[in-house]
Amino acid sequence: MVTHNSELANKYANRIIRLHDGKIVSDTNPYVVDETQFQKAEHRNLGKTSMSFLTALALSFNNLRTKKGRTILTAFAGSIGIIGIALIMSLSKGVNNYIENIQKDTMSSYPITIEAQSFDLSSLIETGRTSANTAEVDHDLDAVYSNSKDLDLAQSAVTSLKRNNLTEFKKYLDDPNSPIHQYIGENGIVYSYNIRFDVYAYDPEGELINTDGSTFNAASSLYKMSNMGMESMNMSSSMKSYTSNYKELLPGKGENLISQAVIDNYNLLYGQWPQAYDEVVLVLDKNNEISSSVLFELGLLPASEYKDILDKIEKGEEVQLETHRFNYEDVCRQKFYLIPACDYYVKKEDGLFEYVGDNEDELVKLLEKSLKLKLVGVVSSVEDASYTPIIGGVGYTRALTDYIIDYTNASPVVKAQEATPDTNVLNGLAFEPKDDKTKVEDTIKYLSGLNVSDKAAFFTRIIKASSGMDPAKAEMLLSLSEVELAKMLEQYLLADPQEDILLMIYDNYISVGSYDENMKAFGLVSRDAPSAINIYADRFEDKDGISACIESYNQSAAQENQITYTDYIGLLMSSVTTIINVISYVLIAFVSVSLVVSSIMIGIITYISVLERTKEIGILRAIGASKRNISQVFNAETIIVGFISGILGIGITLLLFIPGNAIIHSLTGTTSVNAVLPVSNALMLIVLSVVLTLIAGIIPSRAAAKKDPVIALRSE
Repeated sequence: MVTHNSELANKYANRIIRLHDGKIVSDTNPYVVDETQFQKAEHRNLGKTSMSFLTALALSFNNLRTKKGRTILTAFAGSIGIIGIALIMSLSKGVNNYIENIQKDTMSSYPITIEAQSFDLSSLIETGRTSANTAEVDHDLDAVYSNSKDLDLAQSAVTSLKRNNLTEFKKYLDDPNSPIHQYIGENGIVYSYNIRFDVYAYDPEGELINTDGSTFNAASSLYKMSNMGMESMNMSSSMKSYTSNYKELLPGKGENLISQAVIDNYNLLYGQWPQAYDEVVLVLDKNNEISSSVLFELGLLPASEYKDILDKIEKGEEVQLETHRFNYEDVCRQKFYLIPACDYYVKKEDGLFEYVGDNEDELVKLLEKSLKLKLVGVVSSVEDASYTPIIGGVGYTRALTDYIIDYTNASPVVKAQEATPDTNVLNGLAFEPKDDKTKVEDTIKYLSGLNVSDKAAFFTRIIKASSGMDPAKAEMLLSLSEVELAKMLEQYLLADPQEDILLMIYDNYISVGSYDENMKAFGLVSRDAPSAINIYADRFEDKDGISACIESYNQSAAQENQITYTDYIGLLMSSVTTIINVISYVLIAFVSVSLVVSSIMIGIITYISVLERTKEIGILRAIGASKRNISQVFNAETIIVGFISGILGIGITLLLFIPGNAIIHSLTGTTSVNAVLPVSNALMLIVLSVVLTLIAGIIPSRAAAKKDPVIALRSE
């Protein structure tokens, strides 16, 4: 025991050693050394006295435990900063989650679309902006001068229309090593193909109608006009099929026929989503409604009723339109018959193929072997849906697209045309005759091969187009029957007609076409040559990365293979990323202020603790504790206080989420924004609290270590 109180020493000690200025003044019970034993003793250096960190931690914990109330208050004061940081991080995380969802939904609705024939809208807008902003002129305002701005804009409009080589670009996209894949979103890359098909149905009165609206020409026009604005706003309009009432649903990943983005934005009202290539769904709007014209065109309402309505509208009469109601089960009983474009071409006895799409009898035969589509479900868009590629109509899957492509590619007319690429399988004529003699021979061959009705129609066409013929004679010829007109054409061909007349007929009346035109009419589609490519991203940053990769591709590609496209998202929402960054910077500033305030507060509290434990410092130094040990004691205390502050701060933050999220939902009007604190962030904040308190306690702990033990022992 070291003391300055001689009364206590005399009362309790059995040996008293008095020191003055480091020298022994007296010793009441001196230790006598045996000289003989002293000679044999070894001197050992016991080293410096030391205190382990665990001992310092236990000492600090015991000290804090004796002051529970104050410790809790101190920890709570320290947790205020952590609570502020946690709340800001939670709100930031919630907002970022909401923004990411909005970005993903936005990217689903507005992918980067590259079409085979693209219109560079951005360059056109830039030309118009530059032309409008040109204020300086190089002439005096003293006469009439010409201005070429309109011609420049017209020239820019023409040059902005460019053709993209999607076959080469698809090779780049299909390469797994292409850098663009790191930016591709959940919906991936979707290739669109212009498949050609018709779907027929029988209306309630048994009348056969084409569900593309061609049965009702006026109705089709009205429908297209009513949907033109909607489709022009949908940047994925290239996804629509050849038939306007039928649209392909966005495919999912792997073997999933339908993307999760479609499932999330549509309610399944009845049945199921398509599971096979021959299954389709009827798509309604959020009010379970669909256009009446679509119902007529799909054969769910009588065609005669629609024709009457159109006639009255055309005559300007008032029409009373009623609301029709259908049970889901009744709608799904409707049968649809799909006929690919290639099936309209039937092989004749002479080996050539004939188009029979206008022949009702042949059409009925085609229906018997057509693909029967099953309407397996009814869906409607959800409230506040962000992705609604189908406004109203029938949705089919990519599996049906693949089926039609494979079926068409293997069809007899396509195979026959591929076998004779130089000759038209529809009329037997060469696509590119070698000389005029060949043209003459082809003309005679073509006209001789026509049936009676076609010969009569062709001869009538020539008569009407002949300006030098006597009107009376022309009128007399036109009054003849089909058989008589056909015979006159045959006699003309047998009478050794003049070559120049046959050449004129060939050039003006016989359209041989081309190999590519025939294949397009047959519906042939190559998977290597998509009509459009839709690249989906989940974030704006990824969209920018995709754009950068396309620019990089253009730099390395040949001129004819470079890609031109319009970045609609960049034109419409260029400032969104800037706004998000500004919000993030503001939140970071708030976090920084909270950190500074919390650090200063903890440092002050730790310094107060040092002042209160001055005498304890003196005692520890007196019994051999080093300055480093004293620092460890207070560092251990700040660590404990920091840990308790972190736990307390996280706990209070989680409790504040209950009223906080309710307030956020009330202010924003949506439940999509929720303050959330991930586990990793919570652990990071606890560690941060410990580190901050440790840093804040460095100065006070050093001040405690530097205290003079003699002066510290005197303090009360």
